[in-house]
Amino acid sequence: MIADLVRKTRSFRQFHEDRPIALDTLKQLVDLGRLSASAANRQPLKYILSCHPQTNDKIFSCLAWAAYLTDWKGPEHGRRPAAYIILLGDTSIATDFWCDHGISGQSILLGAAEMGLGGCFIGSIDKDRLRKELAITSEFTIMLVIALGEPAETVVIESTADTGGNIRYWRDENGVHHVPKRPFEEIILAAYPKE
Repeated sequence: MIADLVRKTRSFRQFHEDRPIALDTLKQLVDLGRLSASAANRQPLKYILSCHPQTNDKIFSCLAWAAYLTDWKGPEHGRRPAAYIILLGDTSIATDFWCDHGISGQSILLGAAEMGLGGCFIGSIDKDRLRKELAITSEFTIMLVIALGEPAETVVIESTADTGGNIRYWRDENGVHHVPKRPFEEIILAAYPKE
């Protein structure tokens, strides 16, 4: 059921790095992105895939992790992603990518969850460095990096009703990652017909 898959699709930031993801698996996930909606059906996204440890290290060095966890600099060796998918906007096709990378990325994460994998969208990227490390040419805009692997942490959903309205995620003393979500009743401004 899609609702169960959405609930399982959390932002995981620690992985079993020693459990590899095959390149074919990354291709299957990107194909889900390819089949997803695209503004004006332009389909301007291109992808770089990595499940190669040395390339993964280069990508990792260009990323910042979990801004709310100010005392955590990201996963240690052994807990880093086993793979990455980098989403790029091809400026020879479009100059505005709307929300295509979000749509494609969510399809990729849902597919990963269905496969028993986890992932995390990373937008805090040293784009100049990543461009240099991977020789990404200037006609491609770096949109998003998706870190992937078999999760090595537990992520649970909380209600902001229980956190005093605070939306900041945190880790407890057992390393469980807590993610507050606003209550359903708080996000519906109007519903028609009136009940």
